Amino acid sequence: MSVEAPPPSPGSATGVIHDLGYRRYDGPRLGRPRIVAALTWHSFRSAFGLGRGAKAKIVPVITFLALCLPAIVNAFAMSRGNARLISYDTYSPVLRALVMTIFVAVQAPELVSRDLRSRVLPLYFSRPIRSSDYPLAKYIAFTAACLVMIEVPLLLLYVGSIVNVHGGAAVWAQTKALIPGLLVGLMWSVVLAAISLFLASLTGRRGFATGAVAIFFLLTYVLSQILLQVETQTAINQGPVQVKGGPGGPIVAGPALPVPTAEKVSGLFSPFTLFDGVRMWLGGTTQADQVPKPGSFGAVYALVLLAILALSLTGLFARYRKARLA
Repeated sequence: MSVEAPPPSPGSATGVIHDLGYRRYDGPRLGRPRIVAALTWHSFRSAFGLGRGAKAKIVPVITFLALCLPAIVNAFAMSRGNARLISYDTYSPVLRALVMTIFVAVQAPELVSRDLRSRVLPLYFSRPIRSSDYPLAKYIAFTAACLVMIEVPLLLLYVGSIVNVHGGAAVWAQTKALIPGLLVGLMWSVVLAAISLFLASLTGRRGFATGAVAIFFLLTYVLSQILLQVETQTAINQGPVQVKGGPGGPIVAGPALPVPTAEKVSGLFSPFTLFDGVRMWLGGTTQADQVPKPGSFGAVYALVLLAILALSLTGLFARYRKARLA
């Protein structure tokens, strides 16, 4: 239905108002908090392909099952009378690093690159939200998604372990070992989400975003391991020394000497080796062979990790302040 105004008088405005018959919204205006909450929930679902076709769920499902596999194997081994095979605070570090690299490289662009590519950000920012609300919602959602990927396998490992032990003391020992593992998983999730979202937000092309995230994590990890191997071999060639860590596991040759600082520095070039250095500095007892035990040098690992987190979040929020002004 179209309702036209009477003919305008001379010198008056000539605009016409059309009533297209759309139903008006008369409900409450819930404001920014509910908008951010809705965007967070939608982004969390998108990280696992929920609400979309089967193709969007392939990578999340495969990576999640791959991370759960060590917990399932451990439960089977413990049911045969073996001790727990996997530590909570390391949990197959190479497998976790590889699988999480695939997950964040594929799913981070799903959360941010699609909106950039389709140019729908002006629609988001036409609502009563600030430029910081959008990246905040994406970051919370993707951190929660990474937590699910990392922590659920740990909980499966815990359940499989306590089912096969007897006595309250044994259960409590498993519980005390689980808590540091959960905190390590939180550290991984917070940092991986920040880095991957920032890199993915730099381009609207999903393929480029996926490549940027994957190359960053894989290249820095390989570089760190090469440097560690070179320093380890140098230390062996210089004289009898016991070197812990290295890609090939512990190397023992002669009496134990302090780990050279150069070997510890090699762990500063990758988020995954930084995770392991901070974990051991905070009291982790399991040697994962990612970096030598850092000792007091662990504070440097923590500072570098915090700096990477701060820079990634600053870049992410700055990216969307610029997008709003564009």
